Amino acid sequence: MSESAAIRVVMAKPEAGGKGTPAPAKLVDAFREAGLDTVQAGDEQTPGALADAVVREGADAICVTSLLGAHEEVFGGLLDELRERGAGHVVVFGGGIIPTTDIEVLKERGVAEVFTMGTSPTDVAEWLHEHVRQSSGV
Repeated sequence: MSESAAIRVVMAKPEAGGKGTPAPAKLVDAFREAGLDTVQAGDEQTPGALADAVVREGADAICVTSLLGAHEEVFGGLLDELRERGAGHVVVFGGGIIPTTDIEVLKERGVAEVFTMGTSPTDVAEWLHEHVRQSSGV
């Protein structure tokens, strides 16, 4: 990734519970204001479908919002699917309603960061700029 290339982030909310709501608008807006290229993956996507979207979009990262308690299956499955597609380098991060004890498990599994409720969207965007740039060597 060149210094001038925008970081491309797939936004996912796979556990929408049938509500049809995309990733949180405040987060998407903050990412766009920070110069991040965001792509909505839609809701209720399987880990395989999310990995396909990441590869298809040439994303540098994927942000997963988890609210209904299936975070271990969603994040774990996504990490596996990305590795199977040769995209294990993609930064996987997210947040939502996730117990603190589960956050450590997710990080051990390979999730780069899990943000808790109340984290400023601007802080998440800044973290992403720093983390993706460091991961890519730029």
